[in-house]
Amino acid sequence: MAKHQAANAAVQQVLDALVEEGTEIGVQVAAYLNGELVVDAWAGVADPATGRKVDGGTLFNVFSVTKAVAATALHVQAERGLVDYDSPVARYWPEYGSNGKEAVTVRDALSHRTGTPQMPPAVTPEMMCDWDAMTAGIAALEPIFPVGQPAYQAVSFGWVVGEIVRRTDPERRSFRDFVAQEIAGPFDIEDLWIGVPEAAEPRIARLVDALNMQPPPAGTVLEKAMPFEVRLAPDIFEREDVRRATIAGVGGIFTARSLARFWSILANGGELDGKRLLSRERVAMSCQMRPGGTLPDPVFFGMPMPLSQGGYWMYDGQSPLTMALGAATAIACPGAGGSLGWADPATGLAVAFCHNRMSAADGASAVGNAIRTALGLV
Repeated sequence: MAKHQAANAAVQQVLDALVEEGTEIGVQVAAYLNGELVVDAWAGVADPATGRKVDGGTLFNVFSVTKAVAATALHVQAERGLVDYDSPVARYWPEYGSNGKEAVTVRDALSHRTGTPQMPPAVTPEMMCDWDAMTAGIAALEPIFPVGQPAYQAVSFGWVVGEIVRRTDPERRSFRDFVAQEIAGPFDIEDLWIGVPEAAEPRIARLVDALNMQPPPAGTVLEKAMPFEVRLAPDIFEREDVRRATIAGVGGIFTARSLARFWSILANGGELDGKRLLSRERVAMSCQMRPGGTLPDPVFFGMPMPLSQGGYWMYDGQSPLTMALGAATAIACPGAGGSLGWADPATGLAVAFCHNRMSAADGASAVGNAIRTALGLV
């Protein structure tokens, strides 16, 4: 218990300093160790315009951290024998098997090797809020890279993986309902929203784009994968329709408590509070590097992207997006602007870092170091 109190105090000190120096505006951190909440801290302002303070129930946009929930939902279907990773996606979603994507497997989809990192042509925020329109557009895409070559599906990932989940669900639920009923509900995760309800909207922190996002260079793969018309920025993701929509790759709105509790399932080998979601073997498989995992990724200008075959990022000691993890045994998903969630099955540690100042600053690393030091996990 003393170590847990020390960890919470250490994180609180880090968060207060980050806010005081202006690195953060509003920030929230939670951590679980071996299934027990050991850090629950926050600091700063959720809405600079009104002065509303962050508290433990403040909700934050976490962007691509949402991909971890999408990937895990697909693993649930595999756990139940409803999905075979090495089967073509078209086995479950026939319309997808067209225009050169016939051989794309579920494992390819999970590990960003479909050859189709791009979004559908002329995508708009309104289209992005229409699940059927997006999945139809993605099903019609032609690969722009060879199937099997790493090419990060920065925004489209959630519809590919989510539609496989939906098509293999005997109840044909929406992806939002599947997550709520199969992951959030059974594991008492109260605020894991992919499509936030109206009643929760007043708790959402207002985003601040400290990155001053600009259009991607014209003609680049990044422009196709992350079109500026649906940019991961406040003017798009604070729209009411976008907040309410099921955007399974980048649309998550969570508290740090809910996000850390979700990651705790993975940190504990697929089990939490005596309930099992995934087998230990499946979690272990998901922590293995994908084929070509360290190859340069064309979406991010040739930078290596250490992705696992389970749909998560991995610590490689080089990528600034994963430095907070601190261990090669950890898996994570980083989000645009610096949000991060991770799990280390080797230690049982799960951490969530949520904030509203989108920037290149790496506050999560200071938090991770403080937690590991206080808990004796260094």
